[in-house]
Amino acid sequence: MSFVATFNRLPLPDWVRRAREAEDGAVRASLARPTLSLEDFAHLLSPAAAGHLEAMAARAQRLTRQRFGNVIRLFAPLYLSNECINNCRYCGFSRDNPILRVSLTVDEVLREARALQEQGFRNLLLVAGEHPRFVSNGYLRDCVAALHAEVPSLSLEVGPLETADYAPLVTAGAEGLVVYQETYDRDLYADLHTAGPKRNFDWRLETPERAYAAGFRRLGIGALYGLADWRTEALCVAAHAAYLLRHCWKATLTLSLPRLRPCAGEFQPLTHMADRDLVQLVCAFRLLFPDVGLVLSTREPARLRDGLIPLGITLMSAGSHTEPGGYTGAGQSHVHRTERGRIVELGASEWAPAQRPRPRPPSSSTSLITGRRPKWPGGFAPSVTSRSGKTGMRPSRHERIRPHRERPVRARRAALHPRGLPPRPRVSATHRRGGAQRGKPSRRPEFKARQLQPGDRLEIVQVVAGG
Repeated sequence: MSFVATFNRLPLPDWVRRAREAEDGAVRASLARPTLSLEDFAHLLSPAAAGHLEAMAARAQRLTRQRFGNVIRLFAPLYLSNECINNCRYCGFSRDNPILRVSLTVDEVLREARALQEQGFRNLLLVAGEHPRFVSNGYLRDCVAALHAEVPSLSLEVGPLETADYAPLVTAGAEGLVVYQETYDRDLYADLHTAGPKRNFDWRLETPERAYAAGFRRLGIGALYGLADWRTEALCVAAHAAYLLRHCWKATLTLSLPRLRPCAGEFQPLTHMADRDLVQLVCAFRLLFPDVGLVLSTREPARLRDGLIPLGITLMSAGSHTEPGGYTGAGQSHVHRTERGRIVELGASEWAPAQRPRPRPPSSSTSLITGRRPKWPGGFAPSVTSRSGKTGMRPSRHERIRPHRERPVRARRAALHPRGLPPRPRVSATHRRGGAQRGKPSRRPEFKARQLQPGDRLEIVQVVAGG
């Protein structure tokens, strides 16, 4: 009988009621017991237990030192591929998210692993999305076999497989398997997983048992806190862990406590788990399972991590990159998009470095100053002759076109005046502001214009860009 049958018969409503409504006396009685039951665990998750957090933390610290000593085991996740066939609303790798996809080659995986080894890591977790075409059993086996000669400890976090498909991975050198149920709420699980084989709740729930039958020596489970109520999820994880400790006793067990973070797809956590709640949960898990490893994510704040380590944390990721090639930049040469299981190559505008566009030569109706086409009323366009008498020459600073708001006015006057407009006034270069005796050049030139006399020859001075 698998855990699915046991899970369906759990007295979960009663446990949840205890976790929410337990009184102070029930919490004290549970803390006084040397060995805790799942009912006692529910009491330690209650709001009333928050007042006994110091006592819980002191006992959890003693148990951790007694069972594990002052030792923390570090690991690093190595992402092989972000290809995925599933649609999960909360996951950045979800197949409908328009992200760039890549699957590392075996040589690139080796390069990533060697970079981590240079940092001192000897325990790697190989992570990949679930896609039978890009992340096949043969691909995983080749990666594990190539790394086994260089990395002492290898674990996997990949899509659930059959026992017969797990066996070659164990033979190649994989020791551990991690699989999160994500949420133990069946209705919420169906709502969050809209497409793909991951929709099968029971198939995923039985994965640790199939992995144990294939020969894995370490099993890891957990829930993603931030989807359903954290107390309900913790009770289900505890029941699952108790079952595996009885039926898969040859393997060591770890419990992960990841909190949901916003990711690609703009999904936001559905529930909130405060830092104090996380501390209470770590202590409660340590009191219930003194010999089980507890895993903390490196994404938690450093101050919180430092405080949680003495209370029960035995395994922690560090310096993590959550994308394929994140440690060395491997895989950038074959980044692509995936549509309906087929690779779509990227165009230059999507991946190649952007080239700075060369400025195009201005046309005869483009302003040299603003770079825009002036909108002249009635289709009027000025000539191309400047005062220098040469066509296409850039005008001097006194001959340039005035701001845009004045162009239509001057153009309209020129078009309507029978003999055009008077010439623009000359600027006196020797004008002195405030009098010549100060000897300072003027910052605001004085414009002097004479009155138009009969017989004067008029000339319209207009400037545009020439070829």
